[in-house]
Amino acid sequence: IEAALVAKATVFTDEIAQAITIGECQHAIADGSMTAERITEIGAVISGKHSGRTSADEITLFNGTGVGLQDLSVASDLVKLAVKSGDALEIEI
Repeated sequence: IEAALVAKATVFTDEIAQAITIGECQHAIADGSMTAERITEIGAVISGKHSGRTSADEITLFNGTGVGLQDLSVASDLVKLAVKSGDALEIEI
């Protein structure tokens, strides 16, 4: 995504530190068209601390870079479901 578009958007993310270093926001921050303070963690919207999108013409962007612990949690749940449904293949190493 072009830095100019990111800079125009209201940006939400799962992890600000990652969004500004490896996510879509890094280029807009590097060229000075936006600052990290304009990025809101999605948890603030979920908890009601931030209103989220405020108008029909507002451009919003979710910069989901992922958090390793969340990935592991989802993977663990998927393995449990696969074992329960009989779709898992267990091998000895």
